[in-house]
Amino acid sequence: MMSDDKVREPYQALVEWMEATGPEQLAQKREEAETLFRKIGITFAVYGDGGDPERLIPFDLIPRIFTAAEWRLLKRGVEQRARALNAFLFDVYHNAEIIKAGVIPGELVFNNAAFEPSVIGIDPPGKVYSHIIGVDIVRVSENEFYVLEDNCRTPSGVSYMLENREIMMRMFPDLFSQLRIEPVDSYPESLLKTLKSIAPKGCGGDPCIVVLTPGAMNSAYYEHSFLADQMGVELVEGQDLFVENGHVYMRTTRGPARVDVIYRRIDDAYLDPLCFRPDSVLGVPGLMNVYRAGNVAICSAPGAGVADDKAVYTYVPSMIRFYLGEEPILNNVPTYQCAKPDDLQYVLAHLPELVVKEVHGSGGYGMLVGPAASREEIDAYAGRIRANPGEFIAQPTLSLSSCPTFVQSGIAPRHVDLRPFCLVGDKIRLTPGGLTRVALKEGSLVVNSSQGGGVKDTWIMAE
Repeated sequence: MMSDDKVREPYQALVEWMEATGPEQLAQKREEAETLFRKIGITFAVYGDGGDPERLIPFDLIPRIFTAAEWRLLKRGVEQRARALNAFLFDVYHNAEIIKAGVIPGELVFNNAAFEPSVIGIDPPGKVYSHIIGVDIVRVSENEFYVLEDNCRTPSGVSYMLENREIMMRMFPDLFSQLRIEPVDSYPESLLKTLKSIAPKGCGGDPCIVVLTPGAMNSAYYEHSFLADQMGVELVEGQDLFVENGHVYMRTTRGPARVDVIYRRIDDAYLDPLCFRPDSVLGVPGLMNVYRAGNVAICSAPGAGVADDKAVYTYVPSMIRFYLGEEPILNNVPTYQCAKPDDLQYVLAHLPELVVKEVHGSGGYGMLVGPAASREEIDAYAGRIRANPGEFIAQPTLSLSSCPTFVQSGIAPRHVDLRPFCLVGDKIRLTPGGLTRVALKEGSLVVNSSQGGGVKDTWIMAE
């Protein structure tokens, strides 16, 4: 919000409003917001920590603001990555030209746990494997952004983006009437258009679309049901679907209904027990045979996860140059690959200064934040790295931007990141906004909700 002790231009009106409102009324509004979240049922689940697994995600009243010019830059950069990542996915499941050219090591792809040999040679509609990409972006100075990671499988959090805005508009209508803020409520419609655009050619008429969920015990179940409701499509579990005569059908009270597009929120391993894990009861037996035959579309395609592996992430700038012939608009965070001997030596010597992550990790788990770790934690983590270097990457501790956040002690700076959601189908669609996640613990760099992080509304100012 501040630059050289001056309020930055996009925050001027907000600061004036906050000063006029005062901390007491802001505290009252925070309680109202929490009540609304409880009434609506906006929760996420954390298992294994004891207590009630259903928790409210902490919501901060003070929005994060971007100018129209800043958003144009981010939009171009996210769309560029989405094109390159999908080109990479199609390539590695076909001719692997990028590997033949020596740009990416073959073992990094073919030995990757997320690489699915069962989809080699499959041509999904429009050559798109990842239809929903969540790109995690951090800001390190007024004009400098970095991409922390790409989420190409089933990125979550878009329901919070939509509900945050709904609650802010309900509580502060006067503020929205004063400012020209880009709307985000078109996302469900854009998602539905994207899903319709990838329907099999032979489906005829309006395609039947379903959201496939693992069930109510999943941590993101609220989002699954929310998106199905917003799009007006059925929310189903694996037991609601079956395969017959080369097609997928949904059980309904009026008899079987053919399904054309499945927006799956289930991991690859559980999609089809005949192809992946035989003990899975979450998926649909025979689904992959129908997918190979081109009679059902799966969003995102099985195997898309190889593109968001943290070791593969380091090569995204090379992908952009190789497939698009362009220079990256958004840069990666400088990254050390522990699989490389020189990088490994550097990382082990500088662990107190680095953030180390598991290449297959997610949700903020399995990380080492060197500056915040004890000597014992650093030594124990070093042992894990030495035992299996290829499973880790390391990055410098960035000076992440912070946003004013209304915490118990009042308004204070807290570190944030941004996850825009990019839809890829017949065209690329990007809603002007995203999920701003905030590390509520003072000094913390971990924004994940499972690790105590919260969320903010994200405002893109109109031209």
